[in-house]
Amino acid sequence: MTIQLFRNAYSLRAALTLFMVVPLVSILAIAGYLSLSELEKQTEKRMQEDVELIARAIRLPLSHALEQDREGDVKQALNSAFHINRVYGAYVYNAQGKKVAATGAKEPSMQSRKLIQLAAEGNRRGQYGEFDGEEIYSYFVPLTDSSGLIIGLLQLTRQGSDFQDYLGQIRWQGLLLLVLLALLLTGVVIYGQYRSVGRYLAALMNSMAMIEQGDRTHRAPLQGPRELVALSACMNNMLDSIAHSEAEISRRRAEQSTLENRLRQSQKMAAIGQLAAGTAHELGTPLSVVDGKAQRLLRLRDLPLQVTEGLQEIRDAVKRMEHIVRQLMDFGRATPLSLHPEVAARLAQAAVSQVRDEFAHAGVQLELAGPHPAPLMLVDPVRIEQVLINLLRNGMQASPGGHVRLSWFQEGELTGFCVEDDGPGIDDEIHSRLFEPFFTTKPVGQGTGLGLSVVHGAIEEHHGSIEVGRSLLGGAAFYLFFPPLPKSLQGEYLSDKRRDSS
Repeated sequence: MTIQLFRNAYSLRAALTLFMVVPLVSILAIAGYLSLSELEKQTEKRMQEDVELIARAIRLPLSHALEQDREGDVKQALNSAFHINRVYGAYVYNAQGKKVAATGAKEPSMQSRKLIQLAAEGNRRGQYGEFDGEEIYSYFVPLTDSSGLIIGLLQLTRQGSDFQDYLGQIRWQGLLLLVLLALLLTGVVIYGQYRSVGRYLAALMNSMAMIEQGDRTHRAPLQGPRELVALSACMNNMLDSIAHSEAEISRRRAEQSTLENRLRQSQKMAAIGQLAAGTAHELGTPLSVVDGKAQRLLRLRDLPLQVTEGLQEIRDAVKRMEHIVRQLMDFGRATPLSLHPEVAARLAQAAVSQVRDEFAHAGVQLELAGPHPAPLMLVDPVRIEQVLINLLRNGMQASPGGHVRLSWFQEGELTGFCVEDDGPGIDDEIHSRLFEPFFTTKPVGQGTGLGLSVVHGAIEEHHGSIEVGRSLLGGAAFYLFFPPLPKSLQGEYLSDKRRDSS
């Protein structure tokens, strides 16, 4: 409890007071005490010298009057000394120690033998004595005749309280001055601490309180002495580092969550692909049997028209089911790529040749475009032809009776294809789900939702990318980008072509 109270009370101001004001006041007190002691000694000595000066001043007149045995002159000289405020008693003794004259009320008791001894010694001296319980200071001066013989003794007295009162006054004045200096010094230190450090520390503590309450964007002001500015800057840098670390942690968590979702999606898609491939494989043989039997029945003659139409509908349904089976097998395919340098124009023409009849039957114009010579690209031709076929069929279905264009391009080292149509385009809301398996915007029975998923998977396997945009024809545009063909493979391809042509 005591330690806690000390910690609560031990502030910077208290520390400055304890380690600066207290030592300085202590030094001042010691210096003041020594100075007062010396001053008291000097003052007491000066007051004694005042009595000595008076004694010297009246010694000659008293000596002359005592030598002439003129008692009246002796008393007159004593009275003149008594009227000086610094003297409270004056006494004259003859050589035998008998009092000849006296004035004043302060006469300390002293034996005649002592007085005779003082007169015989012929020395001037001062000493303290007592009278009625009061301390009296006495100064003795021998009186001599014209031949130098000691004929008497002069005693001047002064109350000891005069000395003590004056010295006490000096002590109180010194103590008061010391207290005033201590208060002034304390005030200067406290005010200086506030102006130089305290207000800036208060602002810094206020900033810390705001941050503690949750304002993580607040930063401490850079003001005050250099050390406090450095402290505020360090705290701000620490907060910036914490904010950056938290943002980095949040970003990594989001990335981890995204990767986990992608992993789960990939695992789910892999399972779906395996199931789809297995299902397609199991359906392939029965469908071939149904189509073969329907085809053989159609070869029979004299079949009723209704039977012929029914068999043809069976074959059309089988073809559609075979198309779905192929899409399922493409979606679930896990065979490695067989990469070869291929000319973009040849791949485009191969894909167009497989869907040309479908476009003609649907009344959709199909256009091929691109620079010549066409760029080379490192692809699996079978997979890329299937990709282009899927995109062409999507364009045909999106713009019945319209216009579909397949073009190739080269932008720097990147090569690719663009399939575009003049249909209604694709809404921005469904862009993020466009390549999800089994996602389709077509009515039930007109699409499986696997075509674009197969396209996306094939392009990723080629380490390429696919982008969806708006076509100049007015509809949707799918851009396929492939990595650049290595220079070594490009040289080998051109060498093989020259050998084949020769």
